[in-house]
Amino acid sequence: MNVAILAHEKFPNRAKTALGVLRYADYDVVGVLDRDNAGRRVNDFVPDVQDAPIYEELADLEADDVDALLIGIAPIGGGLDESWRPDVRTALEYGCDVISGLHYFLNDDEEFAQLAAEKGCELRDVRKPPEDLTVSQGIAGEVDAEVVLTVGTDCSVGKMTVSMELARAAREAGHDAAVIPTGQTGIMIEGWGNPIDRVVSDFTAGAVEEMILEKGDEHDYLFVEGQGSIVHPAYSAVTCGILHGSMADKLVLCHVAGQEAIHGYESFSLPDLETYVDLYEGLAAPVAESEVVAGAINTAHLEDDADAREAIDEYASDVGVPASDVIRFGTDEVLETLL
Repeated sequence: MNVAILAHEKFPNRAKTALGVLRYADYDVVGVLDRDNAGRRVNDFVPDVQDAPIYEELADLEADDVDALLIGIAPIGGGLDESWRPDVRTALEYGCDVISGLHYFLNDDEEFAQLAAEKGCELRDVRKPPEDLTVSQGIAGEVDAEVVLTVGTDCSVGKMTVSMELARAAREAGHDAAVIPTGQTGIMIEGWGNPIDRVVSDFTAGAVEEMILEKGDEHDYLFVEGQGSIVHPAYSAVTCGILHGSMADKLVLCHVAGQEAIHGYESFSLPDLETYVDLYEGLAAPVAESEVVAGAINTAHLEDDADAREAIDEYASDVGVPASDVIRFGTDEVLETLL
């Protein structure tokens, strides 16, 4: 399928859904929409993902070149920015489907729903959860697979990326591994999953458990895509739900090098790194004996490899486990500990 990805004014640093799709999904990306960087290419900014030209608006592409428009950004709160409306409208007028991971459901938008019906298009709100979810039974720990959960010092620190990289590396090493998608990006990549941050609070752990039970006896390893952070003032609830619902055997703590405050909530400082190990293990303990056994750190903003290596070594020392930047230096140190 040929897709265009909407990432206005956020590409690449604040467009994690766009980058996840470019790096891992099977879509053929024919263009990225970013009015701030029109005329350039994806690989001008991120060299290790699928390349594509960057356009100012969808109308700059030919209708026959695009099968779907994918919204590749999600602001805090997951609303629809009204400046995106012309591109969504153009996609529908082209006869294209629209794939969205927003909390704002396109199917509930009267203009979009009517235009989609007229043009025979599909509006895919991937953040809309199933209606048959229920509470956890506390039995995810009974599956045969080893369950590995990525947890974070903050939101947007690379938990989805680390989950995907570890699963891919495990498969390349000959292991039967699968990803458990819990967010809009993972769902878009894997083609299934439960959008945990949209699930009724009582059902959060149950929605994770349901996926673990579905896949747990089919694979040797399950890599669960973590969400948020246990110290995040807005997103800690979903973090706790995934932690308890997955009943993970092992945890991988993800962090951005040098980050000192919570993104978007800068009045909240991050705790000392070693504190996170106690927080995650202590919160999991009454439900499962989950243990932080490895760390992953994002050093993309550090230009020099020597500086990145130093940051990784310092991080590993702080949290007391092997660590790596899985994009920059690979997964070997982390995967050896997990497998």
